[in-house]
Amino acid sequence: MTYLLGIDGGGTACRAALADLNGNVIGIGKSGSANIMTDMNTARLNILDATEAAFKAAGIDAAASGTVFAVLGLAGANVGGNNAKLEALLPFQKSLVYSDGVIALQGALGDHDGTVVILGTGSAYVTRLGNDIRFAGGWGFKVSDLGGGARLGRDALEETLLAYDRFHRRSFMTDAIMERFGGNPHRIVQFAHSATPSDFGTFAPLVFEYASKNDEVALALLDKTVAQIEEGLDAIMPDTGMRLSLLGGLGALYGARLSPHYRAILQAPLNDALTGAVQLAARNFASREVAHG
Repeated sequence: MTYLLGIDGGGTACRAALADLNGNVIGIGKSGSANIMTDMNTARLNILDATEAAFKAAGIDAAASGTVFAVLGLAGANVGGNNAKLEALLPFQKSLVYSDGVIALQGALGDHDGTVVILGTGSAYVTRLGNDIRFAGGWGFKVSDLGGGARLGRDALEETLLAYDRFHRRSFMTDAIMERFGGNPHRIVQFAHSATPSDFGTFAPLVFEYASKNDEVALALLDKTVAQIEEGLDAIMPDTGMRLSLLGGLGALYGARLSPHYRAILQAPLNDALTGAVQLAARNFASREVAHG
């Protein structure tokens, strides 16, 4: 028996979905990080662990994993030929390694043309028109990722210090952030010195929380951020009335704040990224296996 395998791997976790040749999922497994740009060997091991867990969930001997046809969507796959390097290391019968943005696009839009914006700790744009898939953004926290939680959280800390120095106005939000650091601005500086993007991102929900209470500083931050997101949409979306979906942990929070033009084409994602990987596996492999069966 031949199976299809979809993999969704990011910096936090890796998920695997085992499916039959019709794309029906029969088992799901999960393991640790699978960012192949950060650590390819660890990513490979976690991919295999998640695959084994999916076989176990399906009640199938994991020794059959060598027969699967796999599509993997992984963070870091679109950098420096990482996709081809990993494909050569995997034990599956056939593997296709894509950026995690590709499977997110497929899951959210199905076979429709359109654009997804992935808004989590970072941000990235993926758009499809026919067979053409284009990427934008996603260059990392220090030089890109506008609209992502890390940049938004960092900006909130900056506004807190600007309010403390009386360069900008105070608000309930800046006061609340300052209280988290014991009222000591030096602690904010110490935190920022060693903070990871995920650390900064923990402050992003506060911005949305206080914006819902009409906090002026929080609203100004979101107005600026939404303008940045729409600047990206203006650049990457051809004016054809295509579909738009906002993904990631912050995607749903931004949707209602888009301008009327973009709200009019905004649609909830059809499926998640893991489902997108399974769909691409079925598209790339299932028909040929049935034909050869």
